[in-house]
Amino acid sequence: MTTIGSRRDGLADRAASCFRDYRRGDELAMSRLVDTVTPVMWHAARAAGLDAGSAEDVVQEVWLTLYRQADRIADAQAILQWLLVSTRRRAWAEARRAGRVHVNDEHTERVAPAEEGPEAMVLRSDAERTLWRHFQRLTPRCQALLRVVATGDRPDYAGLAAAMGVSVGSIGPTRGRCLAKLRAALEADREWEEAR
Repeated sequence: MTTIGSRRDGLADRAASCFRDYRRGDELAMSRLVDTVTPVMWHAARAAGLDAGSAEDVVQEVWLTLYRQADRIADAQAILQWLLVSTRRRAWAEARRAGRVHVNDEHTERVAPAEEGPEAMVLRSDAERTLWRHFQRLTPRCQALLRVVATGDRPDYAGLAAAMGVSVGSIGPTRGRCLAKLRAALEADREWEEAR
């Protein structure tokens, strides 16, 4: 685990600290925990093939479950893993129940900088569509890993490995292979070159 001075710095550590504070009576700590982990949970739900609305529902259900069962989690350090595993399981169950595997990230609202003109916005939009099209062609494992790693400012490989059921040592190399596949696909796509 990375430390800076005496402060631990990974996502799992930040989540654990918030959860411990919450259990000690700091009601605002739950809000901090939600703010810290929700983006990662949301991406985990989307990686299971849920549309945006269903992913939001799953994440909300997991938070409600945690709120009701917070006293049952003995180890605060395991809270990130508990949240991600719970999200993944519910998302898979929802995807199976609905009989769908659909990932579409074009719903994400993009706000153009004020100085960006219409032509630049169109080109950026084309590039984003091309990027997401190739991203969706990656394996579900690559999609899940890249989504989760991309949402954290400092990826916590130990927490991710536990949540995804893989070894810590495999996260970095797998991420590298997934990014290399995405890069190769983009470089081979004339639309990507034109849109950039």
